[in-house]
Amino acid sequence: MNKLLEFNNQKLLLQALTHRSFVNENAETIEDNERLEFLGDAILNFLSGDYLYQHSNNMTEEEMTRRRAALVDEKQLAKFADEIGLTFKMRLGQGAIRDGGYQNPNLLSSTFEAVIGAYYLDNNCNIEAVRLLVENLFNSVPKDLMIVRSNVDSKNRFQQWVQANKSNNPPKYITEKIEGTPDHSPLFISKVYVDNKFYGEGKGKNKKDAEKEAAENALINIKSL
Repeated sequence: MNKLLEFNNQKLLLQALTHRSFVNENAETIEDNERLEFLGDAILNFLSGDYLYQHSNNMTEEEMTRRRAALVDEKQLAKFADEIGLTFKMRLGQGAIRDGGYQNPNLLSSTFEAVIGAYYLDNNCNIEAVRLLVENLFNSVPKDLMIVRSNVDSKNRFQQWVQANKSNNPPKYITEKIEGTPDHSPLFISKVYVDNKFYGEGKGKNKKDAEKEAAENALINIKSL
């Protein structure tokens, strides 16, 4: 574990590492990390926004929004989780482990968010302690990579195409969890429409990924129009 992540309350850290699949298979464990994940997500969104504001005097609001999304998207947070040594410390159920949970970006990113939430609480809600940790991680992301990733967001590109070619109304995504999928390995399906016209469909392990794939599918479809 990263030296900056020293916990006084080990129970809080243990909860942050505990996925609901572990709770489902271990009756004596009653708390998973989802509430901590919610807190950590909010903290990361604030700190990434503040980081970009402080380090980019000339960026527009739109550009900062895109780069913030690149800093805290699932793949990047999964890399941060690996950097601070969370990969094999996650407490997963056997089903999740068999499904490759230790390498699952969704589980890694969610656990990272939960650990950030727990670290904030463990430091008496001192945001500066968390800032020190996450700014070191943000600094490790190559600026060129951040720019490239922020400029290729498929949902933004599809919305830009819609506004330039079709409608002032934004694309509408209808996303649902597919029935029958286990809690530790959910699957979502998303369909995207513009003014009630279908443009694309996608699947993913969470709502965000499904909508991103739907936008990518829409971009492919419009090339054939």
